[in-house]
Amino acid sequence: MIGATYMSLDSSLDLGPLHFTSIRILVAIGIVRVIARGERIAGGLNRLDRVLIAWAVWTVCSSVFHGDFLSALIFRLGLVLNALGFYLLTRIFIQDTDDLLRVCKIIIIALVPIAVEMIVEARAGKNLFSLFGGVSEESEIRGGKVRAQGPFDHAILAGTVGATCLPLAILFWKSNRKLALLGLAVTGTMVLTSRSSGPVMTALFAVFALVLWRFRTYMRMIRWGGVLAILALALVMNAPVYFILDRIDLTGSSTGWHRAALIQGAITHVGDWWLGGTDYTRDWTPEAGADENNTDITNHYIRMAVWGGLPMLLLFVWSLVIAFGMVSKTLQANARAPRQEQFLIWTLGCILFGHVTAMLSISYFDQSVFFLYFALAAIATLQAVPVVEAEPGPEAVMDAPLSHEAIKS
Repeated sequence: MIGATYMSLDSSLDLGPLHFTSIRILVAIGIVRVIARGERIAGGLNRLDRVLIAWAVWTVCSSVFHGDFLSALIFRLGLVLNALGFYLLTRIFIQDTDDLLRVCKIIIIALVPIAVEMIVEARAGKNLFSLFGGVSEESEIRGGKVRAQGPFDHAILAGTVGATCLPLAILFWKSNRKLALLGLAVTGTMVLTSRSSGPVMTALFAVFALVLWRFRTYMRMIRWGGVLAILALALVMNAPVYFILDRIDLTGSSTGWHRAALIQGAITHVGDWWLGGTDYTRDWTPEAGADENNTDITNHYIRMAVWGGLPMLLLFVWSLVIAFGMVSKTLQANARAPRQEQFLIWTLGCILFGHVTAMLSISYFDQSVFFLYFALAAIATLQAVPVVEAEPGPEAVMDAPLSHEAIKS
């Protein structure tokens, strides 16, 4: 996690067409360790693991639908090593709740130097992480404001990491108040210094999901309410409902219209990408980009469609659906567990909800993607490993069956 936090995916050791980033090297070392020690996934493979493995297989197979097969294959092998390798190692290394809580604490502490650097960067306009390579020394300026990005490839991605890690700070509010306050300061700093609307909205969605903890028994009603709200917007809006993205601008420099137009372009050109992806998206939006063949794909779901078509997109979305289902089932299975243990399960769902909303406006093209796969792996582990049950209350004792000796007495 520390490597995934500090080291950019753009800095790598190149051997011919192969790019060995620091993260891939760490993942490879982790795989060697797992083989050498004979370590296993906690609880064995489950549905989420299998779907992500199927996603990885199709990701590699979809190379045949792209012009330069060898380049596409190498790129997809690296993508799978990053995503599936990191996910499976997390599933193996986190064996119980204590392991998970320890990693959550490490994440908060690991983000402290990044938050400090982003404050300095926002004031000076110089990115100190450029010393390690992979990011530019000069910070991006939009609307006269510096957008701090730290070790990440874009300010929005840096802010998104802060926003999706914010629930971790709330998780420790009762058990470790100092750590919780530190986490709030760190994640809030990352969101604000990125000066981007997307991370702010992601943080608001994550906090909203945390608030729903008190109304968790009404979640079915709340979910249907969300569906009805979307249908109502579709009826009253002159444009398709996804053009609501064009209305969101919390910093005065948002590009929400491009994000909505990108969705429109993907729908219009579905015949070009549905089977195995596409190498040309330049005609999806009217705005020019740096790539003469492709527009700026600022949507992670559409990125999946571009890489591997409808099968890759559906497998990815299916993994998210399964993960949310696991959160619900794990909560039901641990209804008598201590409140803090239950809230841990809920918090992971809130983090995933933050990622799901963030991916509508940004594509995870740097190390920020590891925070998504960490959340998925943590959810899968808690579903497989039983949470310690609370001590039985008086009602449970009264309802317990009497022993033979007690009956005789």
